[in-house]
Amino acid sequence: MPEDADQQKQIDMQQLDDDLKEKSAEWLAAEVQKLRGAIREHRDASGHDLCWHHPKLWELLPEQVPIDVAVPPWPQFMRGCVKYRQSLDEQLPGAKIENKEA
Repeated sequence: MPEDADQQKQIDMQQLDDDLKEKSAEWLAAEVQKLRGAIREHRDASGHDLCWHHPKLWELLPEQVPIDVAVPPWPQFMRGCVKYRQSLDEQLPGAKIENKEA
């Protein structure tokens, strides 16, 4: 992406949060707690739950956009799953092994 496009995207992303300037401290605190709860739920996922589509998390954003997910063909998708699993072995070598089917 050209540098100008990157800068424009950054400006657009900042504008998405302009509404926060008008919110009360109480509202902001409640929003932070809600978002922290959702992040913790995602963080604490295990087993096959690590791989699923997460629209519930995206629904916490104020801007509701149609879900437009590009899915790779099966062989590429499965290679990505294997890479992800390998990265877990590298990043969490002592992780428990859960031997359950999805």
